[in-house]
Amino acid sequence: MRLDRPTGRPLVIGHRGAPGYRPEHSRSSYDLALAMGVDAVEPDIVPTRDGVLVVRHENEISGTTDVSARPEFADRRRTKTVDGTSLTGWFTEDFTWAELSTLKCRERLPKIRPASASFDDQQPVLRLSDVLDLVRSAADEQRREIGVVLEVKHATYFESVGLDVVPLVEAELRRSGWADSPALVIESFESTVLERLREAGIGASYIYLIEASGRPFDLIAAHGDGAPTYRQTVQPAGLDALVGRFDGISVDKRVILAPNKLGRMTGPTSVVADAHARGLAVFAWTCRPENTFLVADFRGKGGGAARGDYESEWRVIRDAGVDGVFVDHPDLGLDVFAR
Repeated sequence: MRLDRPTGRPLVIGHRGAPGYRPEHSRSSYDLALAMGVDAVEPDIVPTRDGVLVVRHENEISGTTDVSARPEFADRRRTKTVDGTSLTGWFTEDFTWAELSTLKCRERLPKIRPASASFDDQQPVLRLSDVLDLVRSAADEQRREIGVVLEVKHATYFESVGLDVVPLVEAELRRSGWADSPALVIESFESTVLERLREAGIGASYIYLIEASGRPFDLIAAHGDGAPTYRQTVQPAGLDALVGRFDGISVDKRVILAPNKLGRMTGPTSVVADAHARGLAVFAWTCRPENTFLVADFRGKGGGAARGDYESEWRVIRDAGVDGVFVDHPDLGLDVFAR
């Protein structure tokens, strides 16, 4: 996609579709986001045992599918260490696509989004190819460019278990006709997989994802405690090192808002201006309206699931000059960022 804000406002990206209203990564989540008019949608991808790329937030799927209720898969429950974290559940790499395709989507945050949870167990898991087809069809029908911001998950981990995602992603993008699309962005928390995909000749824009704390796992695996932290990466010297390698960064919104230990905003920081001065685009994630996800300044009454003063928080992010935002509620995001 064009990353230089050609419309004079940030790109509004449907984060896993429209998961504020439908279970994330479900068909209806993507359909709703596209119908609401997003500039792009963001599928996360993980592989199956037989190398099919599916759209799931994580490879551990007990919280987003009905797998735990399926007795035929009870013996697939495992404990694994993924990116240094021990997880117990069911993992995509232990299923073939034929098996995984029988599972149904579930809401990941049912206590926060009970209305979305009412759609549980109705829709099958999607492949990346399904989402690419949905976006292309919507773009044709609506006669406008709609982008795909493709997040590659846990590349170092998957390579360690014999599933190199780079040739899988390359093959799927070439097969589907997206390998040289101006509407394609590829992002990851691991710089090495982005570099490998670029070297493979995939003609996308490349965005380096940045957490508010911690270190990227691929660099931990290679350098241990010598790996740079995410905080170092958004300092001027760290941004200098990204120039010429990537087209931009995508930061946890806390990197911009800079909440203190009490959750109060001390920003906006200079990260957007610093990145722009080096020719790097800046995306921010994830803008959600519920109190649970807002910094303390903008929380309201009614508990964690109630909507706070999200418009004010989002305006701070907008006015910082970001080039794109990831939203769970596309209609709300378009109201604040695009109108």
